[in-house]
Amino acid sequence: MGEFEAIRPFNDTEVPAVLARLINDEHFLDILTRYRFPKLSSPLGWLLKPLLRHRLRQEVSGITSVSMLQDKLEPYVDRTIEKATDGVTYSGLDNLRSGCAYLFMANHRDIVMDPAFVNYAVYHAGLPTPRIAIGDNLLQKPFVSDLMRLNKSFIVHRSITGRREKLAAYQMLSAYINHSIRQDSQSIWIAQAEGRAKDGDDRTDSAILKMFHMGCKDESFADMVKALHIVPVSISYEYDPCDLAKARELYTRETTGTYTKAPGEDDVSIALGITGYKGRVHVEFGEMLTGEFSDARQLATEMDRRILTNYHLFPSNHLAYERWDGRDETLAVPPAESLFTADELEEARQKWQDRLNNCPAEYRLQMIRQYAQPVLNKYRLLAGRPLD
Repeated sequence: MGEFEAIRPFNDTEVPAVLARLINDEHFLDILTRYRFPKLSSPLGWLLKPLLRHRLRQEVSGITSVSMLQDKLEPYVDRTIEKATDGVTYSGLDNLRSGCAYLFMANHRDIVMDPAFVNYAVYHAGLPTPRIAIGDNLLQKPFVSDLMRLNKSFIVHRSITGRREKLAAYQMLSAYINHSIRQDSQSIWIAQAEGRAKDGDDRTDSAILKMFHMGCKDESFADMVKALHIVPVSISYEYDPCDLAKARELYTRETTGTYTKAPGEDDVSIALGITGYKGRVHVEFGEMLTGEFSDARQLATEMDRRILTNYHLFPSNHLAYERWDGRDETLAVPPAESLFTADELEEARQKWQDRLNNCPAEYRLQMIRQYAQPVLNKYRLLAGRPLD
């Protein structure tokens, strides 16, 4: 796979050397020390870092493949999920069959946890985990790139600005995705659009679907769709740890016309997304697409229909919808009281109100929309009406 050298994940033969490089990366050890020992890292970092390096060296000793590394990390992932959620549920895994590679295309709310929850489900179902598409804007530090590529991530070059260079990057990405599924029999995870849906409005970008076809122009669009075994995935969080930051960004864009990220803002979002409270989480694996899709627009419409109708609505979504000025009074949206028990709804009302109380007044409309928009989208589609 020499042609994909610039974007591919690490292979098994590279694992020991990359692990050794990580263990000796001072920036990586600094972050680990602060994470593991938040109160002691500043005064005693000089002592804790060598101890942590020694412990890491023992932990990764003998790991010579990506699958061995994932097996080693699995208990840590389980504990992280247990601490940050009130439970994760899955449906649709019975749609997947062993020996088949899929293109998992999902809505996108969290930088790391979206693919992590898909990985978690597939891993515990006894199936190979997918290769994960990640933007190069998140790989500014060498150790982050090493970590992600060790975990089967491949790079999407988003920071390229030149038209010719961007076209070449998309062609390589398309060729890699097609090669991974068709030749390597390795599944792929990719978001339905570039960047997170900060306003809760999950829509498929048809440009991504067109990109899939760039690597196989000798066949029809419909045949490409069939060959890639596309599975729509709906990821639903009861609470978004980054909702306040998203509301602030939305408000700033709406009032000033632009928003510039502060240095390290993505790193903060990643950390908060991993460790922050999410309430309940549900992941729905839809049925693989099998219809005749003649172009990207038609496919995007069907992807939206599947992802949005499979989206699991929590009490927080309905409570937000009830007080949202963007709700559609002509839609037959059931009242929250008819969908949830009194105890469940009372607890949710308190948590939702606490969240709003912690949100500055000027951002509250944006906060409410994040949670309410999925209700509007789902019930419009269920009523057979267009999204817009």
